[in-house]
This record gives sequence, structure tokens and C-alpha cells, in this order.
Amino acid sequence: MGKIQVEIRASFGKLVFEGSTAEEVLDTLASLPEDFLRKLETVVSDKISSNKDRTLDNIVKLTEIGPVLILRDSRALTHYEAVGLILYFSENKGNRPSQIRQLLEYSGMVNIQVSSRLNEMAKRGLVYKPTSGRPEWVLSPKGERWIRDEVLPKLRGSS
Repeated sequence: MGKIQVEIRASFGKLVFEGSTAEEVLDTLASLPEDFLRKLETVVSDKISSNKDRTLDNIVKLTEIGPVLILRDSRALTHYEAVGLILYFSENKGNRPSQIRQLLEYSGMVNIQVSSRLNEMAKRGLVYKPTSGRPEWVLSPKGERWIRDEVLPKLRGSS
């Protein structure tokens, strides 16, 4: 008899549970602590963003309303990179388009069509909506890697 697999998609990737029978898989899932997924997401998120605090100098200022980009030359960024940075430094790596637009304006970047950029970034797999029907967008793990491995090094090199 074959194995039974259950695949659960999470913000950081997917979890696969496997068993010989459906009951075995259900028992495994039932034995998980109630807040297992939340704690796992926190641990993974902390690991991914462990270097984040060191990148704040000359890039972003954290304010009460959210992250504001403090670059010497905002033209060094594409609109996609600016939106990605706002999301990367936002609490829980997510935000609403109207809030992103406001933070970009405070950063000195005006006339950015945030909703259009977010939709295009979603097609590239850089952002997603964690809850359909709600306007909040978050960086995907691919988006976090893009910011961490490509955008931030580019900015550090130009500062």
C-alpha cells in the first residue's frame, strides 16, 4: 500500500506530513501543539531576518507609522525595489497599498502606482496576499531573499 501525504502551505514554504494510513496522518497532525505553525513561522522569520537590524543604517528609519526610506538618492531604486524595501522593513513584512504609498511619499518617492507594482511583483512571486479579500500584501520567501541578497547589497555598495 502507498503512502498518504498532506501538504500544508505556509508563508515560508510548505510542510509535508506523511503516513501509511489516513488515520496515521490525522494522528500526527492532531498531536501537533495548537500554536505549532505560528511558532514555526516566527522561528523561520527570525532566521531569515537575523541580519536585518544591521542594514538599517543609511537605508531606512523606523517610525511610528512604519519604515521610511532615507536614501541619499531615491533614484538609485526602482519602484519595485522601493515597495519591496517598505514591505521588508514593515512589521510582519506586510502592509496595505495605501500605507505603502504613504510611506513612499514620506520617503520622497511620489507618483508610484503601488497597486500596479504589487500586482506585477505578485506575478514574479515576490509578494502575495496572505488572506484573500483583504488588501494586505506581504513579501514571499522569494521576495525576502531578493531584498536581502540583491537589493540591500546594491544599496550598501552605493552608500
